[in-house]
Amino acid sequence: MDTGERLSPRARYGMLGFVVLTTPFLLTLGNPALGQSPTPSAPSDSGSGLPPLRWGADAEGGAPYIFYDPERPEQLIGFEVDLIRALERELGRRIEHQQYDFKKLVDGLERGDIDLAMNGLEITPDRQKRVRFSRPYYVFKLQLVTREGETEINSLRDCVEKQARVGTLENTAASRLLEQLRVPTFLYDSQVTPFEDLALGRLDAVLMDVPIVLYHGRNKPGLRLVEPLVSGRGYYAIAFRKDDEELARQFDVALERLLASGELRRIYETWGLWNASQEELYPPNQFGLELAREHTAPQSLEGWSFGSYFPLLLRAVWLTVELTVLSMAVAVVIGLIIAVCRLYGPYPLQLLALCYVEFFRGIPVLLLLYFLYFGLPAIGQVFGWDMALRWSPFVTAVLGLGLNYAAYEAEIYRAAISSIPRAQWEAAASLGLTPTQTFRYVILPQAIRIILPPSTTDFVALFKDTSLAGTITVVELSKQYQILSTSGADYRALVEIGVATALLYLLMAVPLGYLSRRLEERWHAGHLAEGRH
Repeated sequence: MDTGERLSPRARYGMLGFVVLTTPFLLTLGNPALGQSPTPSAPSDSGSGLPPLRWGADAEGGAPYIFYDPERPEQLIGFEVDLIRALERELGRRIEHQQYDFKKLVDGLERGDIDLAMNGLEITPDRQKRVRFSRPYYVFKLQLVTREGETEINSLRDCVEKQARVGTLENTAASRLLEQLRVPTFLYDSQVTPFEDLALGRLDAVLMDVPIVLYHGRNKPGLRLVEPLVSGRGYYAIAFRKDDEELARQFDVALERLLASGELRRIYETWGLWNASQEELYPPNQFGLELAREHTAPQSLEGWSFGSYFPLLLRAVWLTVELTVLSMAVAVVIGLIIAVCRLYGPYPLQLLALCYVEFFRGIPVLLLLYFLYFGLPAIGQVFGWDMALRWSPFVTAVLGLGLNYAAYEAEIYRAAISSIPRAQWEAAASLGLTPTQTFRYVILPQAIRIILPPSTTDFVALFKDTSLAGTITVVELSKQYQILSTSGADYRALVEIGVATALLYLLMAVPLGYLSRRLEERWHAGHLAEGRH
């Protein structure tokens, strides 16, 4: 028989009252982010009187699209960044970058987080059903890359006939082509990793868009670019919401003016991306200057140093610590409520608490974050509550991680409280303490000694699980590393950044374990001293 069954109804309700009354204070103390505005309004543009447009793009997409400048780490560069600046001038309206996961750009448009998405976004039939695309701003082709000295693979046809192992990015024109040709395909979410695996012999070839090949495959030792390019072409365009037709038309006109003035060509030539394929952007009967050569040399991307990347990592560390501490505060408060309900609540409340534990322990955290960030506002639109349920990425991550970890904390607290002998309750009652006072001053302090080791382990695990928040645009430490890894750093710098990131995680986690052991030793010594007296 557990402790909850042996206590009187008065004692049970006293425990529930104590937890409920202290919850608002703990929430206010431990989670100030919950009071933040979900979608802070942007300041008005001083020139046009209109608010800035929010441009969604994932800096993890890397060079040459959008990436951090190694000489000025606070700034983003890339041919799409230059294009946005040119569009700003044409439209007379400021455009601000908003970090957004590439896979969720269309969802972000529909959710209202961003006004436009431009990030090497291909025009595909499935996307056209959901968004309104601008006129194309870049014509891309696919190129095959193999290892130097490879004699058996000289074309995509050879890959088909020899069933070669080919790597590419997921949900791209290249991946769809390889699937159609039934070639053994290895999908990646990073531009850098496929070329590394090719150099190490894990792949036989890599198939990518030409801009990616120029910046990540051309100068890597041991790789060879296969000519001619793969037949066919695709188009990058800017995506808008279906109901933003007027805004989309303004961008169409602005792109046409940039093309006619030669500004678009100048941007692409700066990045070594102008080639004969871009002539398709011109309307019929419009001509321009001849091409001096098929490809201009791409810009050098060397220059990442410790002083360049470390401040970005430190900023991400602070965000990771904030996210971890606030999420754990939510988990502690909710976990204690659930534990007390399971121990001392009436049967229906015990059943609900049990369902909470089993539900949140049974679903993946990533799925929960996606539901809270994308699914909940969609449901709220049906009832007219979408604004109330549209939380910022940081608040969503705090709640999602907190709700999940609360299920584990609840079981730790329940087991710890149940382990306190019944004699403690009886002794406190004989001294005239109420059940609430007994729980607060006698039972809970003893239970904390049992709770501390497993809760510390959960706290350390939560530091690492914050990496999942990167999927809903929170740039914590792991996401910052992924962004830097595709920002054109050489391979020496990539190793340095990876080691620095790992050390920062250790610096956050190891002291927690040390502090936990010290507290255990201190409390254990105090417990023995009390026993001798």
